[in-house]
Amino acid sequence: MFVMMADIQLKEGAENDFKTLFSESNKVLSPFPGFVSRRFLKSPDGSCRIIVEHENQETFMKMIQSPEHQEFHPKLHSFMSAEPVKKMFTTSVE
Repeated sequence: MFVMMADIQLKEGAENDFKTLFSESNKVLSPFPGFVSRRFLKSPDGSCRIIVEHENQETFMKMIQSPEHQEFHPKLHSFMSAEPVKKMFTTSVE
């Protein structure tokens, strides 16, 4: 399993629009081969994180290089006040 986590900061008042577009993009991206899940998380302290799970890094890379992802990516970033801080992982033990 391949996991990408991105800590994000949303602009003031942008959360609802971000969540709407995030949900729409999930409908388009979820049929990609290797897709497992893609979630938006918010902690009680207000910090936000996106978690994307794929079967492997290769299927993840194909998805993010797709025209579909390239369409949503800048739109989602327009709601952010800073660049996401990304980390990538592979499952070590289950």
